[in-house]
Amino acid sequence: MEYVTSAPRPRSDAAGPARAGRRSLAVALTCGALGAAVALLATRQQWSRGTATVAGGPFPLSASGSDVTGVPAALAIVGLAALVAVFAVRRTGRFAVSALLALSGAGIVAAALFGASDSSALDEKAAQASGDTSATVDALTHTAWPYVAAAGGLLILVAGLLALRYGRLWPAMSGRYERSGAPRPRRRAAPDPDRPEELWKALDRGEDPTGA
Repeated sequence: MEYVTSAPRPRSDAAGPARAGRRSLAVALTCGALGAAVALLATRQQWSRGTATVAGGPFPLSASGSDVTGVPAALAIVGLAALVAVFAVRRTGRFAVSALLALSGAGIVAAALFGASDSSALDEKAAQASGDTSATVDALTHTAWPYVAAAGGLLILVAGLLALRYGRLWPAMSGRYERSGAPRPRRRAAPDPDRPEELWKALDRGEDPTGA
């Protein structure tokens, strides 16, 4: 009589999702952290420059990324916080935080590209320098820093998309809290039978002093 035994499942099938989870986690962490750092750095740099006519002569002006728009810097901080929060939540909460991470990156890209051709910040500085509210900046030029900020936002967007796709495979923080958010109650030590006051305290609390 012949016995037919089922072949064991290859290890590669079971290890595939775990390997994909580890790789996606490493890539997401790198992209998210690097993207936030790049976006924050880019907003501190010069995005545009030009001249205004003050007292009959040219007056040089420049505007940093934070002068043009504060959206990329704010969303970079939000994205960085969302990247950390991904590991503190599970299931629906993780999906929501991952979506927030992706939206932060998309918002940075949109704001940076819009700011790459914006002249309102320099026009405002020209009006202040000349004392004429209708004054505008002349010889306007833009630097590449807005596109650097957009690249940082793109990295955050990639991190968010990876979190949406593979976040269910990522580990969660092991905390001392239950799902309800309340700390787990600690078991009280059994009262010492050699100390009568401990027995009376246990009885007052409605506990069994024998520890049974």
